[in-house]
Amino acid sequence: MTKNKRLKNEGELLKEAVRLGVQYGEKRGVVEFEPTDSMHEKIEYIYRLLVHDKLIQPLAKLDVSQKAMAHKLALWAAKQLPEEHPLFK
Repeated sequence: MTKNKRLKNEGELLKEAVRLGVQYGEKRGVVEFEPTDSMHEKIEYIYRLLVHDKLIQPLAKLDVSQKAMAHKLALWAAKQLPEEHPLFK
């Protein structure tokens, strides 16, 4: 098992990833998130959707955890944002 490299502003990148993921899922018409959906539910759904759509590589089955999925989404968000985005400064 490899250790996840900590991203600068990972928490903020995760929030951005959830925002982008919610937009992506709703735009595709595959999900409608409710205000009562927890962050954990959103992270897991978005992770599985992005893996299904082949936008991110799946984690090894033994490595799947809430923390690992959140890290994957933060990495994904970092790649979606322009270099001059405030989270990179």
